[in-house]
Formats: sequence, structure tokens, C-alpha cells
Amino acid sequence: MEISSKENTRFFSNNTILPVDRSSFKSESSTSKDKQSCCGGIKIFLGALSFVYFAKALSGSYLKSTITQIERRFDIPSSLVGIIDGSFEIGNLLIIILVSYFGAKLHRPRIIGAGCLIMSAGTFLIAMPQFFMGRYRYERFPSTINSTVSISPCLQDKSQTPLSALEKSQAKINAGCEKEAGSSMWIYVLLGNLLRGIGETPIQPLGIAYIDDYSVEENAALYIGCVQTAAIIGPIFGFLLGSLCAKLYVDIGFVDLDSVTISPKDVQWVGAWWLGYLIAGVISILAGIPFWFLPKHLSKPESRKDSSTSSEQSKFIIEESKDQHKSYQHQAKLAEMAKDFLPSLKNLFGNPVYILYLCASIIQFNSLIGMVTYKPKYIEQQYGQTSSKTNFVIGLINIPAVAFGIFSGGLIMKKFRIGVLGAAKLSLGSSFFGYLLLLSLFAMGCENSDVAGLTVSYHGMKPMTDYEQSLFSECNSGCSCSKNDWDPICGENGVTYVSACLAGCQASNGSGKNTVFFNCSCVETFESSQSSSAVVGPCQKGNECPKMFLYFLVISVITSYTLSVGGTPGYILLLRCIKPHLKSFALGIYTLAIRVLAGVPAPVYFGAAIDSTCLKWGSKRCGGRGACRLYDSSALRYVYLGLTLVLGMVSIFFSVAVLWVLRKSSSPQDETLSANGERGGCGTKSRKDNFVNSDRLIQSTYWPEKETRL
Repeated sequence: MEISSKENTRFFSNNTILPVDRSSFKSESSTSKDKQSCCGGIKIFLGALSFVYFAKALSGSYLKSTITQIERRFDIPSSLVGIIDGSFEIGNLLIIILVSYFGAKLHRPRIIGAGCLIMSAGTFLIAMPQFFMGRYRYERFPSTINSTVSISPCLQDKSQTPLSALEKSQAKINAGCEKEAGSSMWIYVLLGNLLRGIGETPIQPLGIAYIDDYSVEENAALYIGCVQTAAIIGPIFGFLLGSLCAKLYVDIGFVDLDSVTISPKDVQWVGAWWLGYLIAGVISILAGIPFWFLPKHLSKPESRKDSSTSSEQSKFIIEESKDQHKSYQHQAKLAEMAKDFLPSLKNLFGNPVYILYLCASIIQFNSLIGMVTYKPKYIEQQYGQTSSKTNFVIGLINIPAVAFGIFSGGLIMKKFRIGVLGAAKLSLGSSFFGYLLLLSLFAMGCENSDVAGLTVSYHGMKPMTDYEQSLFSECNSGCSCSKNDWDPICGENGVTYVSACLAGCQASNGSGKNTVFFNCSCVETFESSQSSSAVVGPCQKGNECPKMFLYFLVISVITSYTLSVGGTPGYILLLRCIKPHLKSFALGIYTLAIRVLAGVPAPVYFGAAIDSTCLKWGSKRCGGRGACRLYDSSALRYVYLGLTLVLGMVSIFFSVAVLWVLRKSSSPQDETLSANGERGGCGTKSRKDNFVNSDRLIQSTYWPEKETRL
């Protein structure tokens, strides 16, 4: 390139090579400074965005780890917890169109910074109920609470109870009723999660687009990969944080921990769920700070200054310096773009491969989202594990397996140069073998714990069909017991009783966790019983359960890896089977459909199905049904795994249909071309034919959704 004047030299020095003289040294110096500034700016943005991805992934996974804690703290069923979990997607959907379109016209880094502040405000709001709804009260017989008054668990007549003890007990119940309004404070958790979804919205579309606009073209994929790596690390720390907080009692710092009579193994135990949200909120604030100091624009790399592909903002933003003719031209392009919307939509839904793959993905994501949301709950209830151990296992074993599976899928695609048809086969094979492994988990469950009146009768036989009536028996007929209480004790015969009263216990000794009950008539009448004493807390699961849990972990990790291998090939299939100019539009529709038809409803109906397996519901202090205290282990296993498997198998049928359509529409020549990196097998035209001016407009419009492939 030749330079004719000093003015041109000043404006285009970054793109030219000048003779070696004094002016060339100045030009070279300015070029290196600009290059250094560009690289430094984009790397600072990359580091900040990676930290934001880590923060949002951490808070999202922490919410999953606290599902059971929230359910117990607010005494709500699983279906309602599912609505709370789905509120994040609802918040995201409320403004994603506005943010994706109008965000490109504004200061993108500052919008991301504002999103972080909103996200942190939502995270803090989730934790707020802990400070306003009073201390957590669990069901316990008065003698197990540190008390100097010895009370018989089996009250044949209330006159046996000292008046002061009755008054104190009644006062506590009345105080509980006054605080009953606090149980509706789960609404703040829902609103906080909704706010988290709103705050998270600009991070993906604006952040990835900013990187793509101002990074060297060959480095863009590497940078985006770094961001996604941070997003994978986030859930690991989120579940580990959940594990740590679940060990701590919910009211830590507010009550004397020595007075707490339940342990983390008790189904009434609630960990310090709120503490993790405060930590996640602080991290979100810190993650958003750098974006307030980043520039609206960065200098473009030399390699992209002559590129025909301009940045996202340059296509949308009407600069103040532009004249009215340019503005009119821009409006005309927008009108042309609006005209192309319906034909593009028709073109997209007329593509059988896209529609079939979209259906397969929606159904499969219903399966996976429901499974992941309630996996901690399933492990706790099925294998008798604590919340802390469950979250630790998921964070340290399952999530790395998923990350490794996604990486392996991409590596296989690259190493063997797999084309469209091969990608469809790999995706189908991954799903098929993954769900086949899932089938084996049906044999790796634990039997129901022996709970008198619920899973076994008071004489050791199977109970009657009406569980509530079977709680009462001849052995406790002389006691004034309530069937709504849940204060389990473990008899020396290995059977759990719903309460000391229903076990017919006549005396107790000790206080707190060390309370021992004696002369329990129901324990004595049980077959093979040699003693009539019992201790506080439920009995442990069977001896085979720890072994089954180990088998479950191994199969679960292999299943997670196998299902994840098909993620990258499936996405490549989606990208290559649509026309290039419809790519961003297609990805936007795909993301919208997944969120609306899978992300929102799946946790709700999975939760409702799990609720149907409950054997013993807790009761609120002023009446009404609370959280479930005991599940039917066998029914829970069949419902949870069965629903996951049925949805997975239906998605496989759609994947088979995708493969059949591809085979039918592709020729051997197309397949060979696609294996060499060209498009083939999906009936698409060449890039040159597709990239007309109006097509570029459509692609630019839906660009903010493009990164959802990641």
C-alpha cells in the first residue's frame, strides 16, 4: 500500500509499512502502542467476563444445592420449589429481546456491570427472609429440649403434665402462629431468583459479542473457550459452597448450638442456606466493578480493519456525526429486515432437520433439567445421605465428568473430521448409551426404612393401604398422640417410630441429643424385639445402602460423561443444517424454545411427581401441610428415574428421525464434502449464494443469541 500524503499517513499508519526513516519510527511506535492497547483492553475485558461467568455459574449451582434446604425452611412442597427454580428462566425471558437488540446500541460493558449489580441484589434478596422470619423451629418432644421438667412421652391424661410446661408449650405454639406469616416469605426467594435472571441476561449476548468484535479473528474462539471454562468451574465451587453451608445449622450465630437436638442426618435439619447467597452476592458485586471502567469501544485489530464484517455496534448504532441521509438509509435497512422476518421464520420451520432436532432437544432438556434439579434430593432420600455430602459429591465428581464429556465430544469431532451425518450418529449414540446406563440405576436403590405405621406395621408386617390410620395401634392406644407430629426415634429393634408418643414410651432420661426413652410398649411388641428403649433420631438405612450408593456414584459419573459427549456434535449438527444467514435467528429460536418449554416447566412437574411419593407430610404450626418428611424410596426411584428415562427415550426417537432425514437427503458426495469441512447433507446452499446484503442484516439482528451454542 502506498501513502501519498502526511494526512493519510497519520490516519492509516496502523495498516501500512513505511520506509525506514524518522516518520516511520513514529508510525511504528504508534502502531505497537495501539496494538498493545488493543490487546491489553480485550484481555482485561476477557478476564472480567470470565470472572462474571464464574460468579453467575456459582450462584446458579448454589441454588440447586439448596433446594431441599429451602423446602424445609419454608415448609413448602417440591412442586413449589420447582416454580422458584424456574423463575430464573422467566426473569431471563422477560428482557432478553430488549437487552439483545438495544444493548448493542449502548455502552455494553456498563450494561454488563449493571446486570451484575441486579444479579447481586437478587441474590441478597433470596437470603433476606432468614433475618425477618424468626428462628427455625423443628418438631421435638419437650423432654428432648434442655429442660429440668421430666415429662412422660405417652400422656394418658394431660393432667400429668405440669402446668408450667403446658403453658410454655402453648406459648411457643402461639408464638409460632404469630410468625406463621413468615412461611409465605418464600415469595422473596422467588422474586430474588427472578431478579437474578434479569441481571444475568446481558452477560452472555453482549459479552461474547464484544469479544468477537474487538479480538483478533483467530483468537476469538480461544477467548470464548476461556470464558466457558470459567463457567464450568463455577458450578464446582457452587456445590462445594453448598456442601460447606449445609453442615452449619441454619441459625448459626443466633442460637446456642448446644441446644440444637437434631443432626445433619435428620430430615428436619436445615443448613445455613442463606450464608452462601450472601457470599455469592458479594462475588457478583466484585465481578461487576471492572466493567464500569472499561471503554465503550476498543481499537479494532489490524487484521479486522479491512474486513467486510463490521462490528455489531457499527451495524446498528447511528452515530451522531452521520448525516440524515445515512439515518434514512439505516431506517430503510431496518424496514427491509422486518420484511424478511416472516419469510425467514417460514424458511426455518420448513427445515425438517431443524424442527426434528429442536423437538429432540426440548424433550431431552426436560429430562436433564428435571434430573439435575432434584438429584441432590434424590440422593438424600434414596441413600440416606446428608445434604452436605450430597453437594460435595456432585460438585467434585459429577460436574467435572460433564465438562470432560463436552471437551471429549469436540475433540472427537476434530480428530476424526466428522461431518454432519457423523455428528448426528455420535449425538444419537451418546444419548442412547447414556440412557441405557441410566436404566441400570433402577437396580441400585435402597429399600424403605422400617418406619412403624408407614412402611411396616407395629408387629413387623407390611402396613395397610391407609397410612394415616395405621399410625395408631393397640400399643399406643392409651396415649394422647397426634398423627401430625414428626419427631422420629429409633428403637433398639432397628425400627423408626414417628414420635416417642406413638412408640408408647412411658419415661425418658437425659436431654437434647442424648435423650433415651424407656418402657416403649410398641418397641416391646415388635417381633424379634428384645428391649423397649429408643433413642432420638431416625434409624439408619439398611447395611446394603452404602454399597448401593457407591455403585450409584460410579454409574452416575459414567452416565454424565456419556450424555455430555453428544453435546458438541449435536450443536454442530444444528449449525450446519441451517442456512448461514439464518444461523443467529435459528439459535435464538432454539434458546427461547429450550427455556420456555424445558427450563420453566420441567422443575415444576418433576417436583409434583416427587411429591406424589410422599408417605408422611409435615404440618405447619397453625395447620396446613408443610414439607414432606418421609418418601417411599421405591416409588421415588421409579418416578424420578422413570420420568427421566421416558423423556430421554422420546428424544431418542426424534434423534433417529433426524438421522433418517439426513440419510435420505444427503448423497455420498455431500457426506464426503462435509467430512472435509464443507456444508453438506442438509440441503443447504453454498455460502456465496446465501450471503446477500439483506441476509447479513438478519444475521446481525439476531447476533446476540449466537453465543448460546456454547
